[in-house]
Amino acid sequence: MEIMLSSTDAEKDSYPQSNGTSEAVSPYKTVDLVELAKELDINPKKLLWKIDIRLVPMLCILYLMAFLDRVNISNAALFNLRGDLKIEDGNKYNTALTIFFVPYILAEVPANIFMKKLRPHVWLSLCMFLFGLVTCLQGLVQNYQGLLATRFFLGLCEAGMFPGCFYLIAMWYVRSEAQTRYSFFFSSTTLAGAFGGLLASAIGKLDGHRGYSGWRWIFIIEGAVTCVLACCLFFLIVDFPEDATFLSHNEQVYVRAKLANDVGNSQNEYKTTFRDVLNVFKDYKVYCAGFMYFGLIIPSYGYAYFAPTIIRQFGYDNIQTQLRSVPPWVAACGGSMIAALASDYLQHRFAFAVTLCTIAIAGFGILLGEHHNIHVQYAGLFLCVLGLYSAMPIVICWTTTNFGGHTRRGVGTAFQVGFGNIGGIIATFSFLSKDAPRYTKGYSLGVAFAAFSILACTVYAVGISIENRNRNKGLKLEKWDSMTEEEKAKAGDKSPYYRYQM
Repeated sequence: MEIMLSSTDAEKDSYPQSNGTSEAVSPYKTVDLVELAKELDINPKKLLWKIDIRLVPMLCILYLMAFLDRVNISNAALFNLRGDLKIEDGNKYNTALTIFFVPYILAEVPANIFMKKLRPHVWLSLCMFLFGLVTCLQGLVQNYQGLLATRFFLGLCEAGMFPGCFYLIAMWYVRSEAQTRYSFFFSSTTLAGAFGGLLASAIGKLDGHRGYSGWRWIFIIEGAVTCVLACCLFFLIVDFPEDATFLSHNEQVYVRAKLANDVGNSQNEYKTTFRDVLNVFKDYKVYCAGFMYFGLIIPSYGYAYFAPTIIRQFGYDNIQTQLRSVPPWVAACGGSMIAALASDYLQHRFAFAVTLCTIAIAGFGILLGEHHNIHVQYAGLFLCVLGLYSAMPIVICWTTTNFGGHTRRGVGTAFQVGFGNIGGIIATFSFLSKDAPRYTKGYSLGVAFAAFSILACTVYAVGISIENRNRNKGLKLEKWDSMTEEEKAKAGDKSPYYRYQM
């Protein structure tokens, strides 16, 4: 049985209005999903599982390789990259890390706009192939200038990965389902950290093979694997729900109805204009989201880029250092999934984000205060990674799924990730050679910016609470009624009927 969803202007005008004292009734909740599932002969749980299998694992593979190719320079540095390229003195190595973020930050928003135009399976797989190719070339550079060039183009090619994946996930799941999928996807970051250490310890043994240093083999092999996987993922990555070919017509109808019940029309049929993009930046919540992520990026990238260097200060050789970098990442992966399941179950984000940031602060506090017991210091690293890499997906899911519609989600998510990654520039200079072995500056920055993220989360939580309360009172309904149908459709979460999730 095929059912088409439609609504006339008269039906839209018939939505109940607030009387100014009671809660406004949302026009989004217009479809009884239980009855719709029966009419369409669909099992919602099986359909959700079908979507999970086709969407999330593919994006996990994609971002695992993206993050691995981004931070494997920290593993390569232990295999004489600095000596071969003559960048042992000064801050040349840190500058090479920094230059990655320049195009990465600037290209985030345009990348998400392009993804909507070209379709996700084309855009994401193309970007993946290109950053894999650049990673291979990074293993062939002969001087510092070559390293800078490849790091720059690596940042450009990876710009669309992270915000694009989060944008795509947000367009497939309602808010009560999203956090678990976001954290499962984000766990590919922690797995990349763990996998990177194991892989580097194995590839490093090729040092001298065919005249290439171990660090070159790390880039060449990991980049080549990325290119091969990109060709496969071209056929496996799914597009937005409106264009998903792996769903039957009835399944598409049900998914679109479920999403519309949660956040309204996806607006995929409307062209994104420059004015639409500018309107997104008029919302203070976009900047709160950016600051929340910015505060976490600095300590997170600080750890990701310098964990092997930090652990080596405990007295281990190169191979032991690589292997001991793995357990904290594994713990972060498990902690992230536990936090996500609890957050989705309780339908709450704020308390989880703040608690996890506090755990990270405790870890950095241990590293600041303890300089003799390596076991305590190592435990501090566990707390840092667990707190940071569990809080980041919660912060992004919270803000991304609170944006309504393609344009606001695409632009809002890209800005949050792009602005937040400005912190990556600071992170690359947070652990300098001259600060070894105590790294007081790096650990202090971890405490300060994790606390800053807590402050930004609190401002965001207070702001959306006030907006929800005002909408419950029926404020701004007169302005809403005077808007055109296209303006209402593009309003997304700015609709007076929309309620933000805490």
